[in-house]
Amino acid sequence: MTETTPRPPVVAREILLPFALVTTLFALWGFANDITNPMVAAFKNILLISNFQSSLVQFAFYGGYCVMAVPAALFIKRFTYKTGILMGLALYSAGCFLFIPAGWMMAFWAFLLAYFIMTCGLSFLETSANPYVLAMGAEENATRRLNFAQAFNPLGSLTGMLVAKNTILRHLDPRSEAERMQLRAADPAAFEALAKHDLDVIVGPYAALGLVVLLVLVAFALSRLPRTAGEEHKQLDLIGTLRRLVRNGRYIEGVIAQAFYVGVQIMCWTFIIQYGEHELGMTKERAQWFNMIAMMTFVSFRFVCTYLLKFFSPGGLLLSLASGGFALILGTVFLRGMAGLYCLVGVSACMSLMFPTIYGIALKGLGDDAKLGAAGLIMAIGGGAIMPPLQGWIMDQPAFHYGAMTMSSVRVSFALPLICFAVIALYGFRTSRVHGHHY
Repeated sequence: MTETTPRPPVVAREILLPFALVTTLFALWGFANDITNPMVAAFKNILLISNFQSSLVQFAFYGGYCVMAVPAALFIKRFTYKTGILMGLALYSAGCFLFIPAGWMMAFWAFLLAYFIMTCGLSFLETSANPYVLAMGAEENATRRLNFAQAFNPLGSLTGMLVAKNTILRHLDPRSEAERMQLRAADPAAFEALAKHDLDVIVGPYAALGLVVLLVLVAFALSRLPRTAGEEHKQLDLIGTLRRLVRNGRYIEGVIAQAFYVGVQIMCWTFIIQYGEHELGMTKERAQWFNMIAMMTFVSFRFVCTYLLKFFSPGGLLLSLASGGFALILGTVFLRGMAGLYCLVGVSACMSLMFPTIYGIALKGLGDDAKLGAAGLIMAIGGGAIMPPLQGWIMDQPAFHYGAMTMSSVRVSFALPLICFAVIALYGFRTSRVHGHHY
């Protein structure tokens, strides 16, 4: 009788504590993402700007990821994953503290700059932490290990949503945009005082977040993180690495799929508030409840899908969930009343698996090229910078008329998420059928 070789653990016992410390980073950037999403609607109301202008919050936020990904990868290659994490935490904290002078200045561009610097830090963190987790054990279960670590990202996101709801949205002045416009015309000084109050409400939680991130930076500075295989190699064959990556179809398609995934995630979570407001007459605070339900759905299904990866190929599961997301967005567009909102909430179940699975598939087998490869996948987060302003621009248009049918611009704008899910489904199909059955 032949003995079966035991499968290596997802996380070895001797690195449990370092793994747990690195996993806190996934929650930290999740918190930043989802305290920020409701701010798009908040800035629109406070500063009386358009949907397109307010969605520049997401352009600045996710633009930082895109701009800093390659410099972060080169920095990590020259130094270590730990040094990259420390740099990321420093920039993250600095961006949070910049909210204080932005509030004093009452300048939208200053808030956008603070968001950009924050996410330059987050780009360092994601470029460091994702491949580091993949390398903290056997390659055969690297995707499961990353899915497990990423499962703590939505826990941070949910906390960010709670903070946004209870410490920001709840304390903003409840006056509508129309009432604020009347106040600005009748008494500009009173309007400025009202805007200053609301901006101060936004600044407080970000300043507190800066202190928390600073404490985490100290914890990492004092900790000893294990080196991974290849981390001692400081030489970077940039041209050779880029050539190998460009010739890798699975990787290039993964970068494209990741850009569309991040785009659809940010659109669905950012504009759920506008959907509730304009289609169902909800307040921002009540609509944020549904955003939180969406996140709880996302958290629950992340653990479910991580378990299902024991039985299904990552590519096959990705195809199924992207198809489900496509169907639910059709419901968001065409179903009236609460049914459309429930479909939009349900999309989060389909999205739960996608980011770490695309990431793991695209980087599998890249070896030391994974450091620069990871930068390409973090640059793909720039999809979250481009697509929300496009959706916001569509929302700013008048209602669309198709013969006898009239559809609000809010509903029509969700055609963009439909396109995104179609691209992700295609990648799942090609991963499982073209690039190899074991993906």
